[in-house]
Amino acid sequence: MSDAATAVARFLDHLAVERRLSPRTLEAYRDDLGRFRAFLDEGSGIPWAQVQPAQVRAFVARAHGKGEAPKSLARRLSAIRSFYRYLLREGLARANPAEGVRAPRGGRRLPNVLDADEMSAFLALPEGGGIAARDRAMLELFYSSALRLSELTTLRWGALDLDEGLVRVDGKGGRTRIVPLGGPARDALRAWRAECGGDPGAPVFPGRGGAPISPRAVQSRMKVLAQRQGLWKRVHPHLMRHSCASHLLESSGDLRGVQEMLGHADIATTQVYTHLDFQHLAKVYDAAHPRARRKGG
Repeated sequence: MSDAATAVARFLDHLAVERRLSPRTLEAYRDDLGRFRAFLDEGSGIPWAQVQPAQVRAFVARAHGKGEAPKSLARRLSAIRSFYRYLLREGLARANPAEGVRAPRGGRRLPNVLDADEMSAFLALPEGGGIAARDRAMLELFYSSALRLSELTTLRWGALDLDEGLVRVDGKGGRTRIVPLGGPARDALRAWRAECGGDPGAPVFPGRGGAPISPRAVQSRMKVLAQRQGLWKRVHPHLMRHSCASHLLESSGDLRGVQEMLGHADIATTQVYTHLDFQHLAKVYDAAHPRARRKGG
């Protein structure tokens, strides 16, 4: 294995062990750095430590000229920056040649969302026990706390504090965050807990045999519920997450608070995030979320 390849392999091991990134994310890093290395080898084949910003800009310019999307280029630059931060830490480089390089700007494509009226219609499920109670708890939790599908399906009762209105979420890359629960979500979860017992180690939404409900089952159920409620848009778990974020941002204007609540792990954008303490996040949530009503819930 060449020195160049060895450095990348060690970097990927670092990401796997210390940051606990998924195999899919590691493969994306491998591909991004492999493309950059191939570009360098087409030229002088200089070692990592001698790469200059000019080479990084040339790499980006050529990819852009071939039609690569700005979002993909931003991700590749982020991978290179992260790699060089590792090299600097290990004493294998003296500077980060990608630090000041930016990807070309592209038009922003906003995610689809349900507006407040559509969301209210979707959440106005008929009262009932059993599966009806589960469905109400599931949808309210999605919208209240902007959970990812994987975060909802793996959630255990022990991670919920319904008295305080909080949920502990184990997100991507092993990162844990604390997220507020709105009043309607707390009420719906209490009703569902009365139906299923709510043992701390049990999944909040069990499937067959007591195991966590499958992501596909949640997606299918949401499609059925949307049609029953008269919504013929493509309703899916991530739409709930987008809608929660959009409604909070529209009401509060607090981009950083929304980003903290979502627990974003997008490597290309995390550098613009700053830490927001939970008390401020809770204040933003209480003041802005259409279904907050946390006090007295």
